[in-house]
Amino acid sequence: MVAADTVFVGGRVMVDGASQRGAVAVRDGRIVLIGNDDDVRAAAGAATDVVDVTGGLVTPGFQDAHAHPLAAGVDLLRCDLNDSASAQETLARIANYAATHPDVPWILGSGWSMSDFAHGTPTREALDAVVRDRPAILSNADGHGAWANTRALELAGLDTSTPDPPDGRIERDASGAPQGTLHEGAAALVERLAPVPTPDEQLTGLLKAQEVMFSHGITAWQDAAVGALFGQPDSLPVYMRAQESGELIARVVGALWWDRARGAEQLSDLVERRAAAREVGFRATSVKIMQDGVVENFTAGLLDSYLDGCGCPTGNQGLSFVDPAALRDYVTALDAAGFQVHFHALGDRAVRESLDAIEAALDSNGPTGGRHHVAHLQVVAPADVPRFKALGASGTIQPLWAAHEPQMDELTIPFLGEDRAALQYPFGDLAAAGAHLAGGSDWPVSSPNPLLGVHVAVNRVLPRATGAEAEPLYPRNRIDVGTALRAYTEGSAYVNHLDDATGRLEVGLLADLAVLDRDPFAGPADEIGETRVVATYVEGRSVFRAGSG
Repeated sequence: MVAADTVFVGGRVMVDGASQRGAVAVRDGRIVLIGNDDDVRAAAGAATDVVDVTGGLVTPGFQDAHAHPLAAGVDLLRCDLNDSASAQETLARIANYAATHPDVPWILGSGWSMSDFAHGTPTREALDAVVRDRPAILSNADGHGAWANTRALELAGLDTSTPDPPDGRIERDASGAPQGTLHEGAAALVERLAPVPTPDEQLTGLLKAQEVMFSHGITAWQDAAVGALFGQPDSLPVYMRAQESGELIARVVGALWWDRARGAEQLSDLVERRAAAREVGFRATSVKIMQDGVVENFTAGLLDSYLDGCGCPTGNQGLSFVDPAALRDYVTALDAAGFQVHFHALGDRAVRESLDAIEAALDSNGPTGGRHHVAHLQVVAPADVPRFKALGASGTIQPLWAAHEPQMDELTIPFLGEDRAALQYPFGDLAAAGAHLAGGSDWPVSSPNPLLGVHVAVNRVLPRATGAEAEPLYPRNRIDVGTALRAYTEGSAYVNHLDDATGRLEVGLLADLAVLDRDPFAGPADEIGETRVVATYVEGRSVFRAGSG
């Protein structure tokens, strides 16, 4: 018998969504044996790398079905405001970045939290206080808005007479002048003037992001917006360049951006882009359609109107970025052309419009194997929950959002109303109805760490939450550890059309693996978030080891 290249012993393995005592042997990039320690040790030879799991858990490599790693990596090269604890810290970081980068013509960055500022809308005056000499525009953490200083607004020509764009809103002060916060498409009015990253900067950002993903045990992902969007250069050539050079080690599916300012005529362009990517081995086989915005700025599409601060209907039901009738036609055409469709839908109306489009494609084309998926699913009407299974649509969940925190408690629940707010993030209802679940992070909107997502999916509480935030958010929609971990492994592998070779620990499948420092099935549920990835492997190759520098 030929000796294994690597064996993993001394711990447990995750098989069929459960933990069991076991060990794994790998040879030529594939799993060749799953058994007890003695059997697997017997497969080792003199040159075999013996990895002592020391009581931890070996899982399939995690897969993120909805993330923006290239954008996240570029953000890491700029003014990074993620994880700022307050408005004061955010402003201090911006001031420090400006002081240490005196030669950059624009101050660019991202990651500020809406909940750190009154009404979620920071002012241009606050930004002017730390950056007055140069234009500055910084995206918020969810990417659905931006914060500009006076200089940037002036350069863009924004004033009291500037109308709101069809796909966004300019926040205004009492005089009607731009206040500093730009929602959705309004941000592009300023961002179009800002310098864009060079192809080399994009590549550097992508490779930095890949390192971060590997450190969290992630071996595959779907980039949820590949293209030239929001004033940024096209990201497809960057992925193709990294694929061709061998620097892209993770398995990636690119979701090509659907330009909502165009119509069905762009289908031929998407087909050409998919073919060009295929020539270098990159799978640009999905198309991303952003159907609505987000609840916090009242642009998520709702069946009934948002409430005001007094609990009265406002008449605003949010946005549908694509006309629902046109959406059905577009999705039918994309499905017929062999594309998967990846929807952004947070509000219950946007979710319904997305499902209606999938149903129209199914009625017209029959089953095509597209494995269409709807991401975010913040509010889902109960009548639409069983439609996921009936239509073969996957629900791609971002569990980290399903918890009490200021953005939820101050900017969401009051404006949805308690009854509708209780419908948020119905993971348990979807699982009980037989829906296929995939796990995603939406990084850099939130942490890419899947184990933090699993923690919240199981507990409906953020790790280490205290006080009111330690109360579970609508706990009847919890899911168990196995269901949550399966969403981030075989669930996302299915969405990514990688389930024939990855997503499970099974003899013959590729050795894309993560090694955890403990077994999250065995410990207290409120400690799942303390679990750490100690090693990650792609096709049997070590791509991350904790403490290796």
